Amino acid sequence: MKLSLYTLMCFLLLTSFQTLSTALADEHQDILYWVAPMDPNFRKDGPGKSPMGMDLVPVYANQTNSNSAEVTITPEVIQNLGVRTTIVERTSLARKIATVGSVQYDESKMAHIHLRTQGWIEQLQMRAEGERVQKDDFLFSLYSPELINAQEELLSALMLGNKSLIKASQDRLIALGVPDPDIQTLKKTRQLLQTISYFAPQDGVVANLMVREGMFVKPENQIATLADLSSIWVLAEVFERDSAWVQTGLAAEVKFGYLPGYQFKGVVEYIYPDLDPVTRALTVRLKFKNSDELLKPNMFGEVSIHAHAKSNIIIIPSQALIRTGNNERVIVAQGHGRFEARDVIAGMESDNKVEIKSGLEAGEEIVISGQFLIDSEASSQASFMRMSGTPEDHDHEHISGVEIDDVIIGHGVVTAIDQDNGIIRIDHQPIAELAWPSMEMNFTLTAKLKETLPEEMIHVHDHIQFEMKKVDMKYHIDSVSVIHQHGGH
Repeated sequence: MKLSLYTLMCFLLLTSFQTLSTALADEHQDILYWVAPMDPNFRKDGPGKSPMGMDLVPVYANQTNSNSAEVTITPEVIQNLGVRTTIVERTSLARKIATVGSVQYDESKMAHIHLRTQGWIEQLQMRAEGERVQKDDFLFSLYSPELINAQEELLSALMLGNKSLIKASQDRLIALGVPDPDIQTLKKTRQLLQTISYFAPQDGVVANLMVREGMFVKPENQIATLADLSSIWVLAEVFERDSAWVQTGLAAEVKFGYLPGYQFKGVVEYIYPDLDPVTRALTVRLKFKNSDELLKPNMFGEVSIHAHAKSNIIIIPSQALIRTGNNERVIVAQGHGRFEARDVIAGMESDNKVEIKSGLEAGEEIVISGQFLIDSEASSQASFMRMSGTPEDHDHEHISGVEIDDVIIGHGVVTAIDQDNGIIRIDHQPIAELAWPSMEMNFTLTAKLKETLPEEMIHVHDHIQFEMKKVDMKYHIDSVSVIHQHGGH
């Protein structure tokens, strides 16, 4: 049977606890019964093997009077398990929002080049997108009959000496986009300019080039776009759950895989008003200086946004928090080898630390390594206590918050099928309601399902969802549905 690493660790823990149990037995403690380590509902009067092939664990009489969420471990076992602890602190915690973002041009530093008349492009100097230009560099010239007519009107007004007509003709040339130096040259030389020259309005690179030499263009046609890379935008996608933490002016950092160890520092400049309808993410615009132009448009980077800190709160390392499908808890060290599994309510999480809103106090000692193994034993021990309660208790019996009659849902991959005996072997995912880790084990079908399940419905390697019900103190599969069939059966 292939076991996950977690299962092997659980086995090590249970073996260690059996050593502790043997020590207790030497002190003439009465053994009530023996149970399966991973299923406290399976019990026998003497030692043996569980349905999963693991040694049964003894339950002693003195355990029925102890805290059901508390276990006691010898120093040798603590050392073997590598248990490490830390002290709960009351301090401040800054919210760090981690996401990804893409580099984009700073649109406030982009210049779009359009004409105000129609004509033919000549002497085009921009040959391809990405070329670099400097302010006042010659870009192209334009031959336009309309511009020639406007020049002739100005020359006629100059010959007549009519000041109002001169001003009107000059204003028309300006409205058509003729640069002032060309107008002054025309007035001085009294010679028509066959083409009008156009120059770069700013430094930058050619982000878009929409024309080629000799093309006929109109005012509605875009000639080119120049982009200044001295500053750039990073558009980051923030999850909806983090959107309330984002504000303009917050400090931000971005780092890229091709520059290990190097971080760019900037600020949140703008928060877009709506969420993406597909990803349900909020787009946030960050602005960074880029004087050395290390950042290129369309690069992807890891973004960190630092929200305002919460002060005077209880925090613990994230690794200490045990999350299940029903609750959150930590293992509290009580001293002298005693450990308690305690429910807590977690708050914000940031930078590998998590806020605890209730359940812990500053100065308490909690487990940060080996806590899952101790929690597994504490859960089993709590189940032992419930199983040995009064008859009234059994009317409401539950395990890890699950009622006896509840349906437990699991997911996994079929590894073997014994149709004749009604047994399916499944490599299943963790089942939080029962505190089961992922493992491979045999499941028995209920009599009803065994009779009604079509023989060709399930195959080895199929991904399935299954429902379990308790029958004779064991969990049997009562319903199966195929999520994905292997090999396209």
